[in-house]
Amino acid sequence: MDIALFSPSSLFGHDSDDDDQSSPEKVADQSYEERTHKFPAMELSIREFTFHELNANLLWPGTFSFAEWLVENKPRLEGRRIIELGSGTGALAIFLRKSFGVDITTSDFDDEEVEENIAHNCQVNGIVPALPHIRHSWGETFPATDPDWDLVIASDILLYVKQYPNLIKTLSFLLKSYKMKGNKPSLSTPQDTPNGFTSPAFLMSWRRRIGKEDEALFFTGCEDAGLAVEHVGSRVFCISPRKNTTAAAETKDK
Repeated sequence: MDIALFSPSSLFGHDSDDDDQSSPEKVADQSYEERTHKFPAMELSIREFTFHELNANLLWPGTFSFAEWLVENKPRLEGRRIIELGSGTGALAIFLRKSFGVDITTSDFDDEEVEENIAHNCQVNGIVPALPHIRHSWGETFPATDPDWDLVIASDILLYVKQYPNLIKTLSFLLKSYKMKGNKPSLSTPQDTPNGFTSPAFLMSWRRRIGKEDEALFFTGCEDAGLAVEHVGSRVFCISPRKNTTAAAETKDK
C-alpha cells in the first residue's frame, strides 16, 4: 500500500503563525496515477492524485477493511439513504453502489479537484451519471438544511485531531437534524429498524494509527455532544443520537 503525502499546514493554514503558509498555492498541473484496487468480489480502477494538499490523494487501509465489514453486514445497508464523509477518491462509495445498488452521496472538503476526481472515478467504473456529491468543510454550515441521510459512513478520518470539534459539529447536525425523505415525519429520537440497527447512525472504521488519547478525545467529544458510541466490529464503531436527547442540547449542537 502506498503511503500518501500530505501537508497539515495546507489543511490548517488558518492556524499557522507563518504568513507564508496562510495561502498555499495549488499545483498548476495536477498529476495522477491510475491504479487497480481489489475490493470484495470486484476490482475498481481508481485515479489517485500523486499529491494533494487536502490529503485526498490515495486510498487508505481502512477503506478495504471497512468494505469487507460492510459486505459481511449487508443488512445494515438495506433500504438506507447514505452519505459518506471524507470520500477522497470516492472508491468506497463506488464499491457500495456497484455491489448493492445503494443510494449514496459522496462528500469531502470544499475543493473542485476532489469533486472532479470522484466524478472521473465514477465514470471509468461504469457509474453514469456520477454519484451526487456535496462539497463541505466540517464545522461550517451544511449545504442541506434538512438532511435526510439515515446512514453516515466514513473510514480513516481521525488523522487530524484539530478537526475533531468540527467533525463532531457536522455529525451532530446530520444525525440530530435528520428528517426522513419524502412526506414522512421527522424523527426526534433514534429509531430501531427491522435489521436491529439504529437510524439515523454514523458508521466509521479506521486503520490509520492514532494515539489512544486522541481516539478517546474523539469519542468523549461525541458523548459530550449527546451522541452514543458503540463498538460493533473490529475497529468499526456506530455513533448515534443518544435516546431522550433534549431539544435544548440539539439546538446547542447546531
